[in-house]
Amino acid sequence: MTLTKENLVNSIRIQLDFQKRKSANLIDSLLEIIKKTLENGEDILISGFGKFCVKETDEHRGRNPRIGNDLTQGARRVIVFRCSPVLSKKLNDE
Repeated sequence: MTLTKENLVNSIRIQLDFQKRKSANLIDSLLEIIKKTLENGEDILISGFGKFCVKETDEHRGRNPRIGNDLTQGARRVIVFRCSPVLSKKLNDE
């Protein structure tokens, strides 16, 4: 099952006994902070969870799989997630 924004809002509402609107505002504010931080090229480190890093990719050659044409992918920024050792151990039952 995929964890959706709605699931997060309901979990916050139940665990913290918040109203649904307050829970939704909390999640929206958190996501907005995360988006703005990543847009500025800064990394986000959440202890015990992992790190979101903004990486620059170089221009590279690619191929359109539908038509088969060669094309050039421009340089761009991507977000990479690195899992913390704590979470990694929990995922692998170590």
